Amino acid sequence: MTTLVIGANGQIGKQFCELAQKAGTPIKAMIRSEEQAAWFKEHGIDTVVADLEDEFEHAFDGCDQVVFTAGSGPHTGPDKTLMIDLFGAIRTADIAKQKGLSRYIMISAMRAEKPLEAPEKMRPYMAAKFAADAHLRNSGMPYVILKPGRLTDEAASQRFASSIEEAGDNQISRANVAHALLHAVQKPDLVNQEYLLLDGKRSISEIIR
Repeated sequence: MTTLVIGANGQIGKQFCELAQKAGTPIKAMIRSEEQAAWFKEHGIDTVVADLEDEFEHAFDGCDQVVFTAGSGPHTGPDKTLMIDLFGAIRTADIAKQKGLSRYIMISAMRAEKPLEAPEKMRPYMAAKFAADAHLRNSGMPYVILKPGRLTDEAASQRFASSIEEAGDNQISRANVAHALLHAVQKPDLVNQEYLLLDGKRSISEIIR
């Protein structure tokens, strides 16, 4: 089962791709340009050049499921948030459905369902995630939605929590998100489920069942 990784060149995406390659989990990394290909080739990872803001249907060819870990990033404006985090996510879900893929795994965000409670600068991003998640749920596409808390660059502990009360904080490392994503990808029977992800003390198999 080959997984298309949308957002493969991002911080979580790269870590996930490296973990998947080491685990022998077949993936195809979607990148925006050939200039981004060198790192993936060095790691023996297949790539396809496609842009979320252009035509990208060809990227799905030969894939069985899709991971969406793309993001416009903190240094872009609401226009990129609209085109990537919202419209890009909606289009990929629709194409996955049309092409008969088995599953769509979304990296969303904790409290995406409450955009107005986010810091003002984060509200467009949270609103985009809220709408993209809602579209995915209603698309008829089997899905898994992972909702990490505030992202950090700490090393992977591979220990998790599923609530702020349990975690004592609202954060999780990008490395831990990558490990959680690999776990979800490797469980093809896991469908129509949503999980809050935070750094904690439990194994990922205790969180994502």
